[in-house]
Amino acid sequence: MSIRQIATFLLLLTLAACAHKPKGYADEAMRWSNAQQLVLVTSADWNATNGELRRFERGDNGWTQVGDAMPITLGRTGTAWGIGLNAPRNDGPVKREGDGKSPAGVFAIGPAFGYAASARTGLDYKAMGTNDWCIDVPESAYYNRIVDRSVVKAPGLDKSSEPMRRDLHADGDQRYREGFVIEHNADGAVRQGGSCIFAHLWKAPGETTSGCTAMAPASMEDLLAWLDARRHPVFVQLPKAEYARLVHAWKLPEIAL
Repeated sequence: MSIRQIATFLLLLTLAACAHKPKGYADEAMRWSNAQQLVLVTSADWNATNGELRRFERGDNGWTQVGDAMPITLGRTGTAWGIGLNAPRNDGPVKREGDGKSPAGVFAIGPAFGYAASARTGLDYKAMGTNDWCIDVPESAYYNRIVDRSVVKAPGLDKSSEPMRRDLHADGDQRYREGFVIEHNADGAVRQGGSCIFAHLWKAPGETTSGCTAMAPASMEDLLAWLDARRHPVFVQLPKAEYARLVHAWKLPEIAL
């Protein structure tokens, strides 16, 4: 066989291999290819209600972990596939409104929020007021958006159960004192798809959430100070088995599971 024939044969093998790759995996990774910061949450399985959070920065040599892993808590019923940057998946539980599950997948990180007038963070920050609510009412035109109910007027807003100033509306609750938006189901595009998903402070160590990811105040302070919107950070949340299956296709950091 000539050198030219060998080269042609190898090219055909490569094309055949590409044709048999799971459709969309390579395209998915392109959706977050500009991310220079990555927040990774892993849990034991779909039913786990706690896990670990790690931070990574991407440079010329790939992903490098920053600091140590931090303990976190998840939804009271574990995790389920959410609606984010990756293509929709149904090879496992799928998140729905009110199911008590934290969303799994890859998500953009939205603005930070809190009770104080400002915060030490590279994310956009919005101080919450007594009229700021996240609308968890699927039939509302403002589903899965944080709105000022004194300004925005629409049917169903008063049915929302998510005040952003929980200290004023929920007996001094400090869980939303500091946090940031995990862009699951952005703008409520999928009705009943799940809403008001945040990273926020935990009420107590080990206590679960309604679908958010919670952590200690010191962990949140470090995370907010590190995050920088100019570096296009993403939030990745997966059970360990799913992470092991997708780590290469999604070009995620290598970790010991």
